[in-house]
Amino acid sequence: MALFLCVSVTAARAEEKFDTQPLTIVTRDGKSHAFTVELAVTPRQREQGLMNRREMAEDRGMLFAFGETRQVFMWMKNTYLPLDMLFLGKDGKIRTIKENAEPLSEAIIDSKGPIDYVLELNGGTVKRLGIRTGNRVENELIQSLRKAQ
Repeated sequence: MALFLCVSVTAARAEEKFDTQPLTIVTRDGKSHAFTVELAVTPRQREQGLMNRREMAEDRGMLFAFGETRQVFMWMKNTYLPLDMLFLGKDGKIRTIKENAEPLSEAIIDSKGPIDYVLELNGGTVKRLGIRTGNRVENELIQSLRKAQ
């Protein structure tokens, strides 16, 4: 089983740049919730993630793409924002959710099974919008990688 752990970025390393894309979460009752997400697709981007950020707009987030299906372990070291983490399968369906991950914590957050993506949103978003496991995430990157596999 392959493992992935987001690790701290050294201060000497330049800040990574992230492309953005629209992303929609479709709940079981058919409601759509639109976001703009930064894409963390390279090892360095995934390593940096949302570390050292002090704020993020309500309709923003970050989508981590791992390029394979595997169990993922993350943490909140150097992350000042409480985050909701949505662990997604290749099909874009939400498999597990970690709500309100504690800022600056080094506690490991486990995907609890093989996944392909992690979507990070501001803490409280899942509860506010009624997002649940089984909901579908629609995004160009997810669709293009699903077709390529």
